[in-house]
Amino acid sequence: MITKKRKTVLITGSAGLVGSEAVRFFIGKGYKAIGVDNNMREYFFGSNASTDWNKKKLKHSFGSKKYIHLNIDIRDQKSLEAIFKKYHFEIIIHAAAQPSHDWAAKEPLTDFSINAWATLLLLENYRKYSPKATFIFMSTNKVYGDRPNALPFVELKSRYEIEKNHPFRKGIDETMQIDRSKHSIFGASKVAADVMVQEYGRYFGLNTVAFRGSCLTGPGHSGAQLHGFLAYLVKCIAEGRKYTVFGYKGKQVRDNMHSYDLVNMFWNFHQEPRPGEVYNAGGGRELSISVLEAIERIEKVLGKKAILEYSPKVRSGDHIWYITDFSKFQSHYPKWRLTYGLDDIIEEMCERYHKLS
Repeated sequence: MITKKRKTVLITGSAGLVGSEAVRFFIGKGYKAIGVDNNMREYFFGSNASTDWNKKKLKHSFGSKKYIHLNIDIRDQKSLEAIFKKYHFEIIIHAAAQPSHDWAAKEPLTDFSINAWATLLLLENYRKYSPKATFIFMSTNKVYGDRPNALPFVELKSRYEIEKNHPFRKGIDETMQIDRSKHSIFGASKVAADVMVQEYGRYFGLNTVAFRGSCLTGPGHSGAQLHGFLAYLVKCIAEGRKYTVFGYKGKQVRDNMHSYDLVNMFWNFHQEPRPGEVYNAGGGRELSISVLEAIERIEKVLGKKAILEYSPKVRSGDHIWYITDFSKFQSHYPKWRLTYGLDDIIEEMCERYHKLS
């Protein structure tokens, strides 16, 4: 009897929100997953943001035949090359990153080496050893810098909103310019990686793509004050911790997307790759919410009042209003649809943190 060889996917940041979702998704599709994650999130944000719990969960759920975890720094050239020499990959999902614009200012060299330099290392190994694979890069809406803040806003009771007849009323699409704005050090390093991913597609003809994520979330998120707004807010209210609202009266707006729906985007792209593409990825207008609105909804689900502190200081480069227009992706891949609504996302996270608190 001939046993069919299992296809293999490489996932960096495999114990993080997007990475762990990708592990579960692609193993469910019959792939063997090679996960690379050395828990740098704990170094960035402290022990409360450690992803070690998620790593243990994945290893327990799937065992070593389906999931192999490698505790490797993605900046380690020799170790990366050894992985690519050992395995042949059909898909490479690069979700590892330093994800906070606040943190990046403390250690710009660390931020750039992880977000930009390591991405180039992965791209080169991909080009040399698995060039027929699909390379999926988790970029960010911070590549647009603070340019969205120049849009015409109206202040409402609980949120800022864009003027009704503006072209971006539905959401921000990929035509938003990425230069001549303040990005933060983090945003600039992700721009460098984003453009390089595009170039390996356009110059070398490889199947690369950059997904510019808005607020990505779900129960697999190890939320921290400097990254993971919705998950961290749920965590604070569930555990009775103080939550600090930074600027804009708490009326700043974000759209939220469940990590499953994002990874399903990856899967759809992999079926028919378009070399060097970029797509905005987020929940869109229907899944948008302000900080004030989120606090009210989470309090209602948990049956607990938030302990709040307001700081008038705005985070440098932070968006006042950001809603994703994902219509470009949907036009290219019409079978893809959002499956999680905002209530689903909030209730799922509240359930997780309620059990832990």
